[in-house]
Amino acid sequence: MKLESPKVTIDKSAEKTFEFLSEVKNFEKLMPENISKFEVLDSDKFLFALKGMPEIVLKKKEEIPHSKIVLGAAGGKLDFSLSADITEIEDNQSEVKLNFEGEFNAMMAMMIKGPINKFLETLAKNMPEAV
Repeated sequence: MKLESPKVTIDKSAEKTFEFLSEVKNFEKLMPENISKFEVLDSDKFLFALKGMPEIVLKKKEEIPHSKIVLGAAGGKLDFSLSADITEIEDNQSEVKLNFEGEFNAMMAMMIKGPINKFLETLAKNMPEAV
């Protein structure tokens, strides 16, 4: 299953946007209002939970300076990745699109598609102010 957020424009350079997203603690600023738990586990791993959902641990898997950050599930039953593609528009402006990819059976995919889409949209929507 592949999902993507709408592209958002951020009034910061690609380098500054990348630096913000490289710090896993900053993801707390992007989370939706219905977050029930957020905990930094180490410099490249954090745990979060939304009300009514299980806890999810994300770990930084890959970084391509100033253009891409990939987070992946760290343990648990679900294997997926969340990547942020950063594009420089001008010196002080960049664009970010979030991509979610995971392998799920049809029933699971049907159940989680809506909530994950909404989650991606919220992360993206919160980015311009947070960065």
